[in-house]
Amino acid sequence: MARYDFNAQRLFVEERLSAGAAVALDRDRSHYVAHVLRLKTGDAILLFNGRDGEWRARLREVGKKGVALEAEEMIRAQTPAPDVVYAFAPLKHARLDYMIQKAVEMGAARLAPVITQHTQVHRVNAERMRANAIEAAEQCGVLHVPEVAPETKLPRFLEAIAEDSLLVFCDEDAEIADPVAALRERRKNESAASGLTLLIGPEGGFSADERALILRRRNCACISLGPRILRADTAAVAALTVAQIALGDWR
Repeated sequence: MARYDFNAQRLFVEERLSAGAAVALDRDRSHYVAHVLRLKTGDAILLFNGRDGEWRARLREVGKKGVALEAEEMIRAQTPAPDVVYAFAPLKHARLDYMIQKAVEMGAARLAPVITQHTQVHRVNAERMRANAIEAAEQCGVLHVPEVAPETKLPRFLEAIAEDSLLVFCDEDAEIADPVAALRERRKNESAASGLTLLIGPEGGFSADERALILRRRNCACISLGPRILRADTAAVAALTVAQIALGDWR
């Protein structure tokens, strides 16, 4: 079997995909395909929608009315999204954009902005977050686009986590130890655990009351991300790496 070509042009679409399915792109996507990617009639592109796998499609029409495509062949079957929730205190635009892109690349299936006492940004642009998630998914070859949850205050967010889901609390006050070993040991002891929620705090950290609230949760693993203080966007990459090595699809 030929090695998958991750350099191939990919496009996320909302439409259903199957053999012979026609896909008419809207103005923005038509402009992107025709003028940014510079594809022409007869050229191929890979399409995915997060439900029907990835399909090779052919451009059937490129004109003033837009771009029309036809799905020809499934290249990869759809796989289940990783059961990984990435919960974070919102950041300002540029750093939030970076964090969303990296979370998608690292396999997060749900992006959950959480408002804490020290959060500096209390409103997020969900459309901008989704656009960044789609762009990252197109570029890094994943078959799903993470769900973007509305911003939620920390107490309500904690209440909504399923009891059998492991909450990984990245705590700057945690004892500095091997976080990979700690998570593997925790999952061994919690054999019924299902799903994983990673929680990263704001730049100013969690308040004492918030930390106590988090640690009261039964199925909570408190880990350190090392001896240095990390910026929140850097912590996202570090935490997701640790989680994927210990419990996720890097094993």
